[in-house]
Amino acid sequence: MSDARWFDERFMSLALALGRRGLGNAWPNPAVGAVVVRHDGEPVIVGRGWTQPGGRPHAETEALRRAGAAARGATLYATLEPCSHQGKTPPCTDAIIAAGIVRVVSAIEDPNALAGRGHALLREYGIAVDVGVGAAEARRAHAGHIRRVCDHRPHVSLKLAVSADGKAGLADRKPVSITGEAARARVHLMRAMNDAILVGVGTALADDPQLTCRLPGMAAFSPVRVVLDAGLQLPVTATLVRSARETPLWVIADERAPAEAEAVLVARGVEVFRIPASSPSPLVGEGWGGGSRDYGAAVSPSPTPTPDPARAEPRYSDGADTQRSDRNRQQPISVEGEEKAADRPSAIRRPSIRARLDLLAALRLLAEQGITRLMVEGGPTVAAAFLTADLVDEAVLLRGPTLIGPDGIDALEALPLAALTASPELRSLGIETVGADTLETFERA
Repeated sequence: MSDARWFDERFMSLALALGRRGLGNAWPNPAVGAVVVRHDGEPVIVGRGWTQPGGRPHAETEALRRAGAAARGATLYATLEPCSHQGKTPPCTDAIIAAGIVRVVSAIEDPNALAGRGHALLREYGIAVDVGVGAAEARRAHAGHIRRVCDHRPHVSLKLAVSADGKAGLADRKPVSITGEAARARVHLMRAMNDAILVGVGTALADDPQLTCRLPGMAAFSPVRVVLDAGLQLPVTATLVRSARETPLWVIADERAPAEAEAVLVARGVEVFRIPASSPSPLVGEGWGGGSRDYGAAVSPSPTPTPDPARAEPRYSDGADTQRSDRNRQQPISVEGEEKAADRPSAIRRPSIRARLDLLAALRLLAEQGITRLMVEGGPTVAAAFLTADLVDEAVLLRGPTLIGPDGIDALEALPLAALTASPELRSLGIETVGADTLETFERA
């Protein structure tokens, strides 16, 4: 390997590390990293940058700003092709040209048809462009952006925690601690690196989770919480609802769910989205909220469409096409007196229809809201549905050392754990020890 190639890989590695700082907080834009280096002899780093929270400023302009006049005659390393379109901020290519950069090294090209003319434009201005250094790692780092542009859905990471005998919980959905502190800390870090985290309403009702990042000093990096709740069963007393003004909560419901239930949730800062049911079926004497333990979170797997980058809508828009929803961050609404009867789920009349939410429709809805990376954390019905629909791009399987017993809840509803561990669609990247537990990572084969 030549010295020049060695330096290129070294500085691209740094750019990738910088870009990871934006994972989970740069959406709807990709979390890019950039480094400005002078090669007047021994290489010297004169500027570093990464995509800032909310997607702007971009990494390239941040690195150039820090480099100042030292950028003239320097090389810019970027983990993704610099954008060439006008969004909420000017194109990065304009800043690169104006700064006097003489060479750009990009890990990968941008699949976005609108933003992906950066390399051609830079070459037109006489700037040398090299593409491909660190490409494999960059594709992983930008998997959310690529998936959203090409497939119109987020990159999906499934997290499962199972006991030594492959169970996810005690009988009757009673909570149980499966993994230790070190593994739980890893999960919280995963949450911080995803834009959103998704559970079914069965898990929300049984576990009353927070779904936030509770690592010291990282509460602000908590992802958007998403609950699949076809019938809007989620009560106002749920921890998720009570914290909706601090950490956004989105609920995806069937289009026929009661309007009264939606109004109760919206009044407390929850954002409710509705999608059509994929296969509604009347159930005599059984309405939303009764029957199955994951009832209301029932999902219908939909086949993933073949990626077609040519049809991809421009989404790397710096906010021009898709913006984060800020409706969750409104000022608190004062609710005086005792809880009204209409605020209690039992007081809201629910039709006798069991809805099955279309997973692909839910994912596309999230992509339209700007979500690029989605962590699916439960429960067994939702996890099995994502696997069955071939919508899992990455998975983390945590195994604890204790036994729960044959009466415990299986990790995947009506599926063996081998549906994940032996899936032909996924390959294992290896197993590591995390405290007393093990962690195995899978990615799409």
